[in-house]
Amino acid sequence: MAKAIMLQGTGSDVGKTVLVAGLCRAAKKRGLKVRPFKPQNMSNNAAVADIPGDNSAGGGEIGRAQWLQAIACGVAPSVHMNPVLLKPQTDVGAQVIVQGKVFGEARARDYQAMKGRLMDAVLDSWGKVGEGADLVIVEGAGSPAEINLRSRDIANMGFATRADVPVVLVGDIDRGGVIASVAGTHLILPEEDRRMIVGYLINKFRGDVSLFDDGIRSIETFTGWRCFGVVPWLKAAARLPSEDSVVLERLASGEARALKVAVPVLGRIANFDDLDPLKAEPRVEVVFVPPGKPLPADAGLVVIPGSKSTIGDLLKFRENCWDRDLQAHRKRGGHVVGICGGFQMLGRIVRDPDGIEGSVTEAEGLGLLDIETVMEPEKTVRNVSARSVPFDLPLEGYEIHLGRTTGPDTLRPSAVINGIDDGAISADGKVIGTYMHGLFGADGFRGKFLESLGIKGGGIDYRAEVERALDEVAAELETHLDCDAIFGLAR
Repeated sequence: MAKAIMLQGTGSDVGKTVLVAGLCRAAKKRGLKVRPFKPQNMSNNAAVADIPGDNSAGGGEIGRAQWLQAIACGVAPSVHMNPVLLKPQTDVGAQVIVQGKVFGEARARDYQAMKGRLMDAVLDSWGKVGEGADLVIVEGAGSPAEINLRSRDIANMGFATRADVPVVLVGDIDRGGVIASVAGTHLILPEEDRRMIVGYLINKFRGDVSLFDDGIRSIETFTGWRCFGVVPWLKAAARLPSEDSVVLERLASGEARALKVAVPVLGRIANFDDLDPLKAEPRVEVVFVPPGKPLPADAGLVVIPGSKSTIGDLLKFRENCWDRDLQAHRKRGGHVVGICGGFQMLGRIVRDPDGIEGSVTEAEGLGLLDIETVMEPEKTVRNVSARSVPFDLPLEGYEIHLGRTTGPDTLRPSAVINGIDDGAISADGKVIGTYMHGLFGADGFRGKFLESLGIKGGGIDYRAEVERALDEVAAELETHLDCDAIFGLAR
C-alpha cells in the first residue's frame, strides 16, 4: 500500500481541494507516483471517471475536484478516488453515488444511518486507489470539529483512524478567527483523533506573512502542533475549475468587456465549470446572476447551466421572473445556450411521471425550443467525443443526465455524439440546447461560436491554461510550505 497523508480543514471551504491538487502536482514533479482520494464528497459538480474492471461504454461519477486532482497527478480519474458522492436534490435530501453508480436517495438523517455500510465501500476503494502508487494525498470533507457527527464519520477522523493516515489541519485566515479555529479544534477533539494530527498549515494569507509569527507561536502554545507554513492567497487558483457552488456566493462580475454572458444561479446548479473556458476569454465577461436579481439587459448571451433538479429549478426560475427577462432578451435578438438540465428547461414541458426528482411531476418549460422532455430512471454517464453540427468542429466532453428529449427542433441537432444526434437548435439559430457538458472547452468551437456572436475569441488553449495554473500552485506551495516534512510524515 502506498504511503498517505490527509488534509482536513477547520471548516468547509478552507481551500483543501486546491491544496491537495497543488501537493499532488508538487509530488508528481518530484517523480512520485501520486493519487488523490476523498472518502466522501458533497457536490453537484460531477465528472465522469473510469470504473476499473467495467468494460461497458459508460463510466461512473466522482466529484470534479478529484477529477482535477487526478489531472494534477497526471493519471486518469477513477471512481475509487471518490467512492461516496452526495448530490443534493433538496435542502434535506441527496442522491447517493457509491463507487460511481447511483446507490439510492437519502434524507440527511437517513444518510447518517447509512454510513456504516458506506464505510465498507470507502475502505474497499482505499485499498484499490493506492495500488502501484508511491503516495496518496487524501482530502477530508467539512471539519473534524463537527464532533456531533463523529460516531458515524467516514469523511474525516472516522476514515483517518480506520486507515491510520496522519492528518495535516488546514486553517483559513481569510475568514478570520484562525487561531481560535485551530486551537478550538485541538480542544474539542477526543484524544484518539487529536493524536492523528501531525501539524497544521495556514491558508489564504494576504500581505506580510511575518505579521503572523506571533500567531504561530500562540497556536503552538495552545496545541503543541508544528506549523508547516503559511500559504498566501493563490491567484492561480482562480484559473482552476471550481468544485462547489459555495464559490458562486463570492463571484463578482469583472470589468465590462465586449460580450456579457449572463448565467442564472439555479438552486441546484450543476457543473457550472462549463463556463470556465468562457471566463478565460479576454473579451468575455461572465456574470453569475443570484436569485432575486434580474438578468442583465445588456447581456448578449444567456447560458442556462445544468441542474440536479430540473423541475424544481424551473419553478424557481419563474419565481425569480427570469422567464420574463429571458423573453425580453430574445426579443432584443439575444442568444441562449442551455446545457443538460438547462436544455430541458428550454422546451415546452418537462415531465417526471415516476417522481424521480421529487413530488412535482410536470412543469411548463420556457418555450424557446419546440421540444419536450420525459425523465426516465436510467442515467446516462459517459465521456464523449462529438462534432458540432453548425460549425463542423470537434468537441469533447461528457454526459451526466436523466431524461429523453424529443420534438421538432431536435431535427436541427447541435452536435453528433457517437453517430447520434444530440440537442436542438431554434429555427433562427440563436437558441441552442445540448446534453453535452464541456463543449466550451473545445478551443476551435469556442472561437467560432464567439465569432458568430460578433466577438473575436479563441487563441487560448484552455487545457494548457489549467496545467499551467496547477504548476503555479505547486510552485507556490513548494515555496511557502515545508513539503519535505509533509511528504516525509506520510505513512
